[in-house]
Amino acid sequence: MKAMSGTKLLLVRQPSSKYGNGAASPATAASISWRRFWLVAFLALFTCASLLTVFSTARAPSGAASPRVTFAAGAGAGSAVGGASAGGGALPAYVFDALVRYAAAAGANSTVSMPEEDVRAIASVLRRRAPCNLLVFGLGAETPLWRVLNHGGRTVFLDENPFYVAHMEGAHGGLEAYDVAYATAVRELPDLLDAARASRRADCRPVQNLLFSDCRLAIGDLPNQLYDVAWDVILVDGPHGYAEGSPGRMAAIFSAAVMARTKGTVTDVLVHDYEREVESLCAREFLCDENRVEGTGTPSLGHYVVRGGAAANREAFCGAPPTAKKAN
Repeated sequence: MKAMSGTKLLLVRQPSSKYGNGAASPATAASISWRRFWLVAFLALFTCASLLTVFSTARAPSGAASPRVTFAAGAGAGSAVGGASAGGGALPAYVFDALVRYAAAAGANSTVSMPEEDVRAIASVLRRRAPCNLLVFGLGAETPLWRVLNHGGRTVFLDENPFYVAHMEGAHGGLEAYDVAYATAVRELPDLLDAARASRRADCRPVQNLLFSDCRLAIGDLPNQLYDVAWDVILVDGPHGYAEGSPGRMAAIFSAAVMARTKGTVTDVLVHDYEREVESLCAREFLCDENRVEGTGTPSLGHYVVRGGAAANREAFCGAPPTAKKAN
């Protein structure tokens, strides 16, 4: 009995129910919580950084230079100047055709777009000449199309409405457009033609620098460097000319004819709304029937090929240049 009385009973204390059943101690729980927080924070930061990289690459600033994919240029391509790279190539044929097809389809039911046959006729000229120096009188629904079809070349737009020019420049980054102040009206067509004929060997001659011209039909307020460009294609689709008080396209057609002869070598000049009196009369007067390309235009589009340089007649718009007399 005495021996047993000296025996000690050992009690094993169970963990309190507060931290039992697999629960961690306060210190352990806090450690796990912080690890989870940092893991989530790291994943969030990594995700944000990845998204920012993707968006900054996809949305590069419009002023930044972007790499250009170079394709084989067409045989009729002209040299590009004034910011256009001579090494830039024309669009692949399937891309070109798809753009024309969808643009024509989109404008089929629109009253502000060109008829499909006119779009395709102009596109066929650009397909042969692009990338080139393209000058377009008039801004409109087809502006983005002409610009992209001349991929790798230089495309310049002229319009009589400075507010519309500013709007289009804002809507289409990098668009090169200038406003023109016209001093003519459709009602003045007979007087303007008579004055141009009377001054054909003086102020209204077919080869001259329009910047210094006093001809009433000469556009002389463009940026100086535009007068030095050898334009490969000129499209006259402006200014407005459907009312007596509208500026009309007399000055645009006259200036296009002079530009083609003065700086150009071979220039395709396209006149839209050709069925109207102003457009048809001025085209025949300054672009000439002998230069018209039959079968490539439409009833509402006149197509002329004007030769400049040594082939240009410096004394008259129409008719072959006089041949030099041989010395005896």
